[in-house]
Amino acid sequence: MLVVNRFRVPEGDERFRADLQRAHETLAARAGYVAGRIGRNVDDPTLWVLTTTWENVGAYRRALSSYDVKLDAVPVLSRALDEPSAYEPVDPGTVLNTGVPRSLG
Repeated sequence: MLVVNRFRVPEGDERFRADLQRAHETLAARAGYVAGRIGRNVDDPTLWVLTTTWENVGAYRRALSSYDVKLDAVPVLSRALDEPSAYEPVDPGTVLNTGVPRSLG
């Protein structure tokens, strides 16, 4: 599972980079974390991104519910742009998720 969090950060906000790095380190310490990167847009330096890869959606959701992540990462993640952030890998032959209602029973 791939998670893409984009952020719009005012120029001069020197603290954001350190806060995002701490959030990434906290997420990286959780079970199911595979990889991640922090980036900044080359054309618009106010646009930042945190991408993380997880074994599966359950690992990511469990990570978000951990105390350390709630303390060190969620405050930064809450600053992300309001857009979908969870993506499924699309490899050749992969059966993709479908957008249909799921049964509760």
